[in-house]
Amino acid sequence: MQQLSGLDAGFLALETPRVVVHVGGLCILDQAGAPPLDLERLCGLISERLPLVPVLRRRLAEVPLGLDMPYWVDDPDFDLEYHVRELALPAPGSDAQLAEQIARIHARQLDRGRPLWELYLISGAHDGRLAVYSKIHHAAVDGISGTELLTALVDLSPDGRAMPASPPYVPEHGPGPLDLLARTTRLYLTRPWTVARLAAGLVRQAPSLGVSYLQPLQRLLRLSGWNGGPDGGVIGALPVGAPSTPLNRTITPHRRAAFRRVSLDDVKQVKNAHGVSVNDVVMAMSAGALRRWLIDHDALPEQPLVAMVPVSVRADGATATAGDGAARGGGNKISAMFPVLPTHLADPVERLRVANQATRVAKAQHAALPPGLMHDVTSFAIPALAGRASRVVSQLGLMQRVNPFNLVVSNVPGPNIPVYLAGLRLAEYFPVSTIPDGQALNITVLGYLGALHFGLIACRELVPDVDRIAGYLVTELEDLLKATD
Repeated sequence: MQQLSGLDAGFLALETPRVVVHVGGLCILDQAGAPPLDLERLCGLISERLPLVPVLRRRLAEVPLGLDMPYWVDDPDFDLEYHVRELALPAPGSDAQLAEQIARIHARQLDRGRPLWELYLISGAHDGRLAVYSKIHHAAVDGISGTELLTALVDLSPDGRAMPASPPYVPEHGPGPLDLLARTTRLYLTRPWTVARLAAGLVRQAPSLGVSYLQPLQRLLRLSGWNGGPDGGVIGALPVGAPSTPLNRTITPHRRAAFRRVSLDDVKQVKNAHGVSVNDVVMAMSAGALRRWLIDHDALPEQPLVAMVPVSVRADGATATAGDGAARGGGNKISAMFPVLPTHLADPVERLRVANQATRVAKAQHAALPPGLMHDVTSFAIPALAGRASRVVSQLGLMQRVNPFNLVVSNVPGPNIPVYLAGLRLAEYFPVSTIPDGQALNITVLGYLGALHFGLIACRELVPDVDRIAGYLVTELEDLLKATD
């Protein structure tokens, strides 16, 4: 039995009838020279790897009245066949059909009475390819631990690996409601002192925190000469001030998805020519793609957009490599930074320069925050109140009114060597993430095998043409390459 952290439970509270809070991944498998993969063989593989990923056999145990964070407990009725499913695309099995199917599956909430994950074997894709799509609740994993879960299922060679013999699954007896209430009572006796220590620490740090947060912003503002106009300057990514766009309205329960793949060598060519990072190039590509889309809709604001970029705060700072044993523990160990996206600039090279500066500002601001601040603050939220507050915020449309950021842009590391699932080579891997209410688009990119794989998920009604944004990402890289040449 393991209690969720406040941050993990926060992802449960964010879920509403319009907002699903799970993350997923689309694996495209190369069947050439490999034995056919069917549902039975896939279930057999997952069954033998389940001991490596304990959370896949655990469900939520809610504390009565929502007085404390839920617990992960063994599911006494675990049914693998419920979680692993199959479907076939109708001919011709185009990429658009696959994206539509992923969007429909991704829009459905997970059953909280069971372990919070599902996996789909999808046949009939373009050129006879096979796809495997998985989704798991964000309360169980973040981007880093999510890729570590993938490493438990894949191998470094098509021959697989020898798995140690595991004893039969015998679920531990979970606590009853009275046991959970007793645990909560003991915790509440010590909580006031813990809250007081946290509050006192924040009060002591507040003056220096404000200076440390604003100094890098002011320094870069002076260097860039920003005066509030479209002259190429950088503005600070403060928690308020994101412009209003068609992305920042109340979302619906329906989704659209789009996927693109670009060469990592092309991205590195731009990176090396301009002395920036791969992530800077991704941010510039995103800014340019959004600028084109906003112009298409006659909605380009004068002010740059603001992105929310998740940041891993894991102590080890690295993901597991495929085949190295059990994933190193799930849960969320993340923070966030808020760089601007220079959508106000017409020149792609200038956008890249400003994206680099804006990311440096956001990193400096993030470094000024006390480590573990998000985890500490969320540790004292009462789930019942947090859930109610989330619903009130959604019903009143407060996120659209405050508009702290316009969209989510995330860069997740992936393996840089070929890996295999059930003997089939993993040819492509596209991440699929979540969108909060009031921000209708998420762009997540994962590097694998010499390519960057972009996965876009959007509100179907607000961004019906999300595939156009995905295409613009490729166009932006082409323009940067031309400017580099």
